[in-house]
Amino acid sequence: MAAPGPAESGQPAEAGGPNWPGASNALGSEPSAYLRQHADNPVFWRPFGDEAFAFAAERDVPVFLSIGYAACHWCHVMAHESFENQETAAYLNAHFVPVKVDREERPDVDSVYMAATQAISGEGGWPMSVFLTPDGLAFHAGTYFPPIPLPARPSFRNVLEAVHEAWLERRDAVEQNARGLAANMADAHFAGVVRLDDPPEMLDASILPEALTLLARSEDPDAGGFGSAPKFPPSAVLEFLIRHAAAPSDTALAARDMAARALAGMARSALCDQLDGGFARYSVTADWSVPHFEKMLYDNAQLLRVYAHWARLGGNEVFPADEAASVALRCADWLLGSLKLPNAALASSLDADTVVGGVHHEGATYLWTPESLVDTLGPADAEAVATMMNVGAEGTVSELGSPLHPARALTGAESRLWERVRPVLLAARHLRNQPARDDKVVAGWNGLAVAALAEAGAILDRPDLVAAAEAVAEYLADVHWNSATQVLVRVSHDSRARGIGGLLEDYAFCADGLLALYAVTGAKRWYHFAEELIVAACSRFVENGQLADSAGESEQVFNAQGQKAALDPFDNATPSGAAGFAGALLSYAAYSGSHEHRLMAGSILGLLPPLATRAPRVAGWLLATAQAALAGPVEAAVIGSDSPLRRELHSALLKSPSPGLVVAVKTGDGGQADDGASPAGEAEVPLLLHRSAAPDGSPQVYLCRDMVCERPLGGVAAIQSRLAGMASGD
Repeated sequence: MAAPGPAESGQPAEAGGPNWPGASNALGSEPSAYLRQHADNPVFWRPFGDEAFAFAAERDVPVFLSIGYAACHWCHVMAHESFENQETAAYLNAHFVPVKVDREERPDVDSVYMAATQAISGEGGWPMSVFLTPDGLAFHAGTYFPPIPLPARPSFRNVLEAVHEAWLERRDAVEQNARGLAANMADAHFAGVVRLDDPPEMLDASILPEALTLLARSEDPDAGGFGSAPKFPPSAVLEFLIRHAAAPSDTALAARDMAARALAGMARSALCDQLDGGFARYSVTADWSVPHFEKMLYDNAQLLRVYAHWARLGGNEVFPADEAASVALRCADWLLGSLKLPNAALASSLDADTVVGGVHHEGATYLWTPESLVDTLGPADAEAVATMMNVGAEGTVSELGSPLHPARALTGAESRLWERVRPVLLAARHLRNQPARDDKVVAGWNGLAVAALAEAGAILDRPDLVAAAEAVAEYLADVHWNSATQVLVRVSHDSRARGIGGLLEDYAFCADGLLALYAVTGAKRWYHFAEELIVAACSRFVENGQLADSAGESEQVFNAQGQKAALDPFDNATPSGAAGFAGALLSYAAYSGSHEHRLMAGSILGLLPPLATRAPRVAGWLLATAQAALAGPVEAAVIGSDSPLRRELHSALLKSPSPGLVVAVKTGDGGQADDGASPAGEAEVPLLLHRSAAPDGSPQVYLCRDMVCERPLGGVAAIQSRLAGMASGD
């Protein structure tokens, strides 16, 4: 239970520090669920902003910056141990200005201070604890600090006292070190430089098999995925592997096998919720058996798309396409069942913890013991399920039990048993306390979901998923996009946009999602909305020919990154903003014929050669975009009046694994070539201009590269054959 707030704690003013104006916790009116979790702390938290830093300058004290997010387990732990402790809070209030940041609302703040934390402490993660000068420069940092000293980790109170002493006794050295760190970060941590006013170099196709070779060296061939514990879903890398497998080459089979092992390993593991669908954030073990239980929109949107793409590719014997399709559909159903808000947008996450009896328990909703299985299923089925799903007497997570997971493909008899008992287990689980949901809507993550839902719906013949994607896109257009100012706001709460303008990643992910939605629906409004976002992004994030991740939302962040525009080229939990923008630019150029935007995509892909040959695991989306660029990408224009044949041709194109394929379908009559006029009042998509149906009015498909089209085709088999030939370079 949270400690009482300052107003109700009964502590004298001096216990919380000097009796300055506004000496209280200021988070109660914040819309962020994470900030509101701390509104009753005796710590006098303030939100990140100029006012907090001006207050620190006035008091001549450092800022203590604490960064986390609503679903974070260890954030809850540190809050309970330290931020709810009256004595610790009193010391913190007296000698610092405490500032709380929701990293999901302010990834620009999180990014720069994460880089500082890693440089200072050699580690990174959340909760993140950073000490700043009043102008925003970091001088000491760490992550979680315990309430009492542990081996190699001081207590939080020890840290506060040491920093306070250094601030008083060695101020010059502290400030000099902070300035030096900011200068070093400008050179080392934000060194991704993309000049969009210079012609890009030719993309070298050899870097893709080189990247594949390096990925193989870090692969875990037994459990799937890359690296050791903790292990995260490599979503962007998987998209590259699937695209590489779809383009005939000497390394295509290796890419397919590597993707299969990772997809199978995750799908059959505890990372994947075997009852309700969806994936946890990461596993603390290399074999995916002990997840960190928060379920994030951005992970599940990316994984939904990847599993649907694997089903479209056809799978293999390690991980069949039908199993991938089942995983994808359960993930989609979980997204819409658990994260969909009444306004049709998608919430950010479910918490890692479940509160039981006022106490946070990690993963409590998802854990089972042999006894709880018996109580739910009866002895016979319980014993079989416990064996099949790795539930033993000793809980793998805690005394509350273990997550259900087979860690292998089920036999036919096991599959039949599981289909019979799964609804019973899920119904029983729904009676338990459930994890809290963070209802914050993030524009970019909803853009990822638009792409995933639209493509999964088309590939797996689920029109309801396409309808859900359209509803999310409508929300983004109505709530997040200001057409008058041409600004996409990053976050909304309760259907009201607030806070900073979107970052490059928000514009990129939304544009990519809208182009995917256009390909599936043929509704021109989504193409034109994507076009608006891309044009706005080119204006907002390009200055003096150089691309940046943000438009300078904060003076303190600008100071902390050495007063240089920052561009982080590395994928993290989501693709980097630069990589996402390159992908959106490439698709948009294929639709529009814009040579300018194609060159911009090529300039961003100039980041790839050093990353692909040194760290391909953080360059997955750039690699996937490069694979699409090397494939053309192929452009497909479907022309002809609406009919069963036109729908069949359109569906066949959407189900093609051709890397980066863009699909445009002429809605309405569609039988005649035109010059851009549209009965609906919207300009026609350029790829569709000057194309006509067959002389007898039947629909046909134009396959093109760089807007140069081959002779039209009128049958599914002919289209599939020609796409295969184009992929082979014919």
